Amino acid sequence: MLREKTRVLVFPCGSEIGLEIHRALCFSSHVSLVGASSVVSSHGPLVFREYVDSLPFVDAPDFIEALNRIIRDWQIHLVFPAHDSVVLRLAESEDKLACPVIGSPWGTCAVCRSKTSTYERLANVVRTPRIWDRNEQNLPFPIFVKPDAGQGSQGAMRVESRAELEAAIGRDPSLIVLEYLPGAEYTVDCFTDRHGVLRFAGARERVRTQGGISMDTRPVFDPVFREWAERIHGALLFRGPWFFQVKQASNGELALLEAAPRVSGGMGLYRNLGVNLPLLGVYDRLEIDVEIACNTFPIEMDRALYNRFLTPIEYDDVYIDFDDTLVIDGEVNPLLAAFIFQCRNRGIRIHLVSRHAGDLGATLRHYRLAGLFDSIVPVGALASKSAHIAGKKAIFIDDSFAERKRVHEALGIPVFAPDAIECLLDWRR
Repeated sequence: MLREKTRVLVFPCGSEIGLEIHRALCFSSHVSLVGASSVVSSHGPLVFREYVDSLPFVDAPDFIEALNRIIRDWQIHLVFPAHDSVVLRLAESEDKLACPVIGSPWGTCAVCRSKTSTYERLANVVRTPRIWDRNEQNLPFPIFVKPDAGQGSQGAMRVESRAELEAAIGRDPSLIVLEYLPGAEYTVDCFTDRHGVLRFAGARERVRTQGGISMDTRPVFDPVFREWAERIHGALLFRGPWFFQVKQASNGELALLEAAPRVSGGMGLYRNLGVNLPLLGVYDRLEIDVEIACNTFPIEMDRALYNRFLTPIEYDDVYIDFDDTLVIDGEVNPLLAAFIFQCRNRGIRIHLVSRHAGDLGATLRHYRLAGLFDSIVPVGALASKSAHIAGKKAIFIDDSFAERKRVHEALGIPVFAPDAIECLLDWRR
């Protein structure tokens, strides 16, 4: 049992990988997270309670020095890289860092950073896509091109003709020319412990992708993917979370797309089946042996853009309407319920201000809401709710525009409809 929380620095914390690491670790009683970023606009500060900005870019000469300063100042125990270039830079500089890195050895990271190096290393291990000489006169169009050291699908495209190929290479001379693989695509999320044992290999189909990100994915329980994982694992020295991607060729055979010694953005699927790969990586780096148990119930994960907000509004009291605000169509509003508990956690007072026609106490008991409020204020049909709101550091939540308008005009405090509660939720941990 860990005696104190392990402080883990995630960089870059606003990437899809960094956000998955956050989701995987933010509720652990053994981990305290710190996010870091090199860019001015990052999603990181909206989800990381402790956040460091202005870290130099990974290729800057002073990057390691600046990173070590953050490690010391923020008392970091482990660094979790969340981008392919960062994975490689930290692996090659680990002996210069002030704390350990969660990841694989430099040799593996270097091979996996290059598609051609990966294919050369694994050519006799698994089926890899054929690499064509770009000057070949009889290329079997369609073909596929992508950067040798890219990530996701950046710069990758299907090419239908010689003219398209020459135009693509003109834009990016680093493109490699590959066999086109038209079939289903899969990711296999893996974990290797510090003893060199492949502890987990979970396949999932990439049902829908966008920009190289698996937006819709579901598990596939087929032993062939474990066999592939064991072969790749035998050829490269991994440690911690890693993954590889394969795609079916026109004849149905699987061919390797890439292998990467890091967390994948879609590892949340198996996390929700009970296999938290980033957390396993933390424990393993702390020299703690782990056990793995995976559920097999049906599940599918679909991803989309979502909203997170930062607002400097400060308030000590929240006044909430009941009908059509806290309870809508006979159901408790779960978003507002979450906000109520957020306020209770922070010592912010919650007041129910309602024109409810029935026995409000009985109704609250019916919905298991009794005891949540610091005060319950019944308001007459003709009375103004603003008369029952005290102080300037208050906010008001009501579904009625007329009620919100009167309160705002009378008191000048922020007012919110149920659809705006999302901006009040603080997801930082």
